[in-house]
Amino acid sequence: MSSVSEGRFPRSSVPLLTPPTRRATLLTDDGVPVEAVYEPCTALHGRPDEDAARTPAPAPAETTAIVVAHGFTGAVDRPAVRRAARVFARRAAVVTFSFRGHGRSGGRSTVGDREVLDLAAAVAWARELGHRRVVTVGFSMGGSVALRHGALYGAAAHPDAGAHAGARADAVVSVSAPARWYYRGTAPMRRLHWVVTRPSGRFVGRYGFRTRIATGEWDPVPLPPVAAVPRIAPAPLLLVHGDRDPYFPLDHPRMLAEAAGPGGAELWLERGMGHAENAADDALLARIAAWATAVPPA
Repeated sequence: MSSVSEGRFPRSSVPLLTPPTRRATLLTDDGVPVEAVYEPCTALHGRPDEDAARTPAPAPAETTAIVVAHGFTGAVDRPAVRRAARVFARRAAVVTFSFRGHGRSGGRSTVGDREVLDLAAAVAWARELGHRRVVTVGFSMGGSVALRHGALYGAAAHPDAGAHAGARADAVVSVSAPARWYYRGTAPMRRLHWVVTRPSGRFVGRYGFRTRIATGEWDPVPLPPVAAVPRIAPAPLLLVHGDRDPYFPLDHPRMLAEAAGPGGAELWLERGMGHAENAADDALLARIAAWATAVPPA
């Protein structure tokens, strides 16, 4: 992964109160440009007292970075992603990015397959910026990608670290993720399959949802989330799911938790919650951030 261009948003004349935000274009291992945004932790900023104004911002090495993986048809500048980033930034630095085929990123969406390379590039960027501890938080498609990334780039997969050390997550949070591929048991998922597999559906995806979708089928079929979960340990894992999720019923998170084995995952079943980042309210996002910054490293 490399950063091929980087800029900064305009900042105010009081930098301690408004830490600089960075935008970058990252290159994945297969050469796809991915847009990304970095926001430092705001925990000490925006407070009116003089002590806060005089307190220097913590160094990246002292701060957890949360890398946010959005759901299908999302993007770095979508309101729900920006809201999650603002809440997370109260406790941690935050990296958001657009998966391939989404937003200003290049390539085409493979709906959870090659996207694991996009997440790896974002995690590696957080470490390049100085963060020693990085936690991934994925929603829906991004949740399945976070699970696969945790399995494929984790300590269990690469005990000798090596080239994958910089892309490893220290903890994983998966929100509203499926347990298995090709699920069509709900009306929203049947509509999604139409968008992904039909030419007319991909036309709607491109011009209606601003998502460019690859035409080829998976070859080979990527590791299913339920098979990825047991391989994430020893990294801590949090599974979050709403009991009113219209896409994936509760057998999905329960299957994932069972696959993790005793003590392998913490499961939160949220009463009244729908699906993914759009349904996660600020209180839930704050609880996720608290978990991400409190759990011990693997």
